[in-house]
Amino acid sequence: MTSPALLRPARAATPMAFVRAIVRGYERYGADPAGALQAAQITPRELSRPDARVTAGQFEALSGHAMQELDDEALGWFSRRLPWGSYGMLCRASLTSPDLGVAIKRWCRHHHLLTDDITLALEVSGGVATLRITENRPLDEAFREVCLVTTLRFLHGYVCWAIDSRIPLRDAAFPFAAPPHRDAYPLMFTADVRFDAPEASFSFDERYLALPLQRDERALRTMLKRALPLTVLQYRRDRLLGQRVRELLRSRASEATTAEALATLLNVSSRTLHRQLHEEGTSMQALKNEVRHEMAVDLLRRTTRPIKQVALSVGFRNEKSFSRAFLQWTGHAPRDFRQQGK
Repeated sequence: MTSPALLRPARAATPMAFVRAIVRGYERYGADPAGALQAAQITPRELSRPDARVTAGQFEALSGHAMQELDDEALGWFSRRLPWGSYGMLCRASLTSPDLGVAIKRWCRHHHLLTDDITLALEVSGGVATLRITENRPLDEAFREVCLVTTLRFLHGYVCWAIDSRIPLRDAAFPFAAPPHRDAYPLMFTADVRFDAPEASFSFDERYLALPLQRDERALRTMLKRALPLTVLQYRRDRLLGQRVRELLRSRASEATTAEALATLLNVSSRTLHRQLHEEGTSMQALKNEVRHEMAVDLLRRTTRPIKQVALSVGFRNEKSFSRAFLQWTGHAPRDFRQQGK
């Protein structure tokens, strides 16, 4: 299968340290990396520059060539080879899962059949899902960083592809000191990256685990021909975006007053926010109205607050505009709604 390239194409942002790790994989097997470097158009001079970067396309060409030539999709990281097709097998083993949570658990279980050098595990607590990597034996320092990074990146890319949705990461952590190329990590994972952590991990909203898989064997065969978009390009659509907007409008109403403010809280641009909501068949205004309606109904039923206070509490400037909107939502004026116990 094609290698999981690490960063966006056409931008030289992938650290040369990852390239050198592949070269060391060749050294481990007593093989010559010249063909792989030539396929990726990486010169010996560039390879020797500690601060050099390559594009995602170059890294994909390099690692794809190396995986086939060495017949090891782990490129020397582990105590035994992962023969060509191993990651394709992991994808197939989880593809028939009823939801993403089961798919990730199957991936973790079957990955352990390939190698016991590391163990992948999914933990869920307090609404947050965390994927952790436990190192069962010391990894060679020449491979450790690229091994942990690529293992997390590939799984994240695969699960996004499987449910056809972007899964924003809350944070990521790595059990080594921040490398000189630490600026590449927010591009690969998220802005909240910690180093010197106990284990490698990333976390995301637990609700993604309940989403059903959207792909079939035919789509998988197409994807495996070239996995670059899988791990490099972020999905445009987030299938939980509308729900996340609703929650922010409820829980952080004083901050989420505009589309720009909401976009900042969601770590996307306002243009992206509007576009993705449109793709979901909704809009900012529709979601605002929905949340205001729910909150107003709750306050009218549960409290004896004056109508004017209810109006201000749900985001209206005055009682008149609130009453007009509430009449459109329910067919009743707020005062009538309360008196009739609707």
